[in-house]
Amino acid sequence: MERGAHMRASEVQLKTWMIGGLDGDPACHTLLLRALVPVLQAFYRRRMHDRPDDIDDLVQETLIAVHTRRATYDRERLFSGWLFAIARYKMIDHFRRGGRTCPIEGLDDILVAEGFEDASTARIDVDRLLRGLPAKQAAAIRATRLDGLSTTEAAARGKMGESDVKVSVHRGLKALAARIKGES
Repeated sequence: MERGAHMRASEVQLKTWMIGGLDGDPACHTLLLRALVPVLQAFYRRRMHDRPDDIDDLVQETLIAVHTRRATYDRERLFSGWLFAIARYKMIDHFRRGGRTCPIEGLDDILVAEGFEDASTARIDVDRLLRGLPAKQAAAIRATRLDGLSTTEAAARGKMGESDVKVSVHRGLKALAARIKGES
């Protein structure tokens, strides 16, 4: 057992602190950040065994990203999936800055074996895309395409008419398709 593993907070506790912090409780946010230090140290230690001096820097960068990007966290999802997607991006950025290639080979196997979902990475990318849309379109797409609600349920949730949901989804998807085609 790794040092401090017996004192690590559970997924439920981390998520509770995250949501408490999002709801404006600074004590919860502080507890979350403190609890993440050993979790992130273990994450990076397993991957950076040949560069132990870089671990503290990566932990600090990841904690800063958790703090600055906390508004992107989806309360309906696992906290650890969101956290480790950020940690993975920070590690890849670290390798690139150092002029090294990131050892991607086997990384996905490690993430899957540890229970992390590729969906968390995809979710961050989708959130980034949806932020570029008008709020009404993004909400309608999220409700119908991501959360699986019917048009009727999405209309009730968004306090709008069903036809408004359909039009918002159509226009939003059309705008996303145009943006994606323009980027490729």
